[in-house]
Amino acid sequence: MASVIRSEKARRRTVAVAQLLGVAAAYYLSGRLGLLRQVEAYQSVVTPLWPPTGVALTALLQFGVRIWPGIALGALFTTLTISGSFSPLGIGILIGNTLAPLTAYAALRTVGFREELDRLRDGVVLVFLGAFTGMLVSSTLGCFTLVLSEKLPVERFWPVWACWWAGDVMGVLVVTPILLVLRRARMPRVTDRWLEAVGLFVVMMCASLIATTSTLAMLYLVFPVLIWAALRFQLPGSAPCALLVSVLAVIAATHQAGPFRGHHVLEVMLNLALLNGSVTLTSLLLSALVTEQLNIRREMEHACVELAELVEELTPRSAARARRPSSSERVAIRPELG
Repeated sequence: MASVIRSEKARRRTVAVAQLLGVAAAYYLSGRLGLLRQVEAYQSVVTPLWPPTGVALTALLQFGVRIWPGIALGALFTTLTISGSFSPLGIGILIGNTLAPLTAYAALRTVGFREELDRLRDGVVLVFLGAFTGMLVSSTLGCFTLVLSEKLPVERFWPVWACWWAGDVMGVLVVTPILLVLRRARMPRVTDRWLEAVGLFVVMMCASLIATTSTLAMLYLVFPVLIWAALRFQLPGSAPCALLVSVLAVIAATHQAGPFRGHHVLEVMLNLALLNGSVTLTSLLLSALVTEQLNIRREMEHACVELAELVEELTPRSAARARRPSSSERVAIRPELG
């Protein structure tokens, strides 16, 4: 019995270590992807979209607070990749990148966030608590660290802070929903909706390319397609569409192409943040609203079925009681038989 208990504990430790290393690797790899598209803001390098924040928050939602060492380890490797050596500057950025998703996770758990994103309130709190509020920690600590290490002049604090915050927010808004969808993804059944899904992807690709490469400020073209995806496919359809729009917009912004051409870096980051924020808000909130309404409809249909079964169960008994004579009727019948 003791050997069985020891082997079970060893297995659990092995699984826990594997999960920590997996989260660290996912954080590092997503950081490398984020660094492929970076811009220089006031002599500081920032990324328009920082995927590790979304990876870290999803890992916390999946495994709980115990996974934070994996996030810290991934942030450490990413910081070493950027700076080339570990320094007090790296320590401050490491602390901020670890505390930010922990803060977002604590805020989401406090208000009863559900990972299914099947309620309107879940989409709202993910945006305003998980992204907008939680990522204040990483951007603030990171910029303060740059100022204290004399890497950033004080007068440039807020522009760099805004760019840093926007990139971290976009990581949560774009990456977290798609990872939550993939976590519970199942092989879909072959139906006629496959044709609609393929058509949706083609239309979204065309609309996104036109919106992000045209100089005619046609970014609004993506929103009707997002509404189509949310109404017909909910989050599994709208989240990939939002990711596609965000990635193409980041590529255009870093090349200063299309609607981002001729703008200052801060203007580019703000326009990109507003676009990605609007796209993600439309995707999340409309999908959550439709899912919530569908769930209410299913609950009502289930209640109607249960009520019909109960009526059907009680109906034969009521008919039997109606056919059975009462005691007064039996008394009246006996004299006639005599």
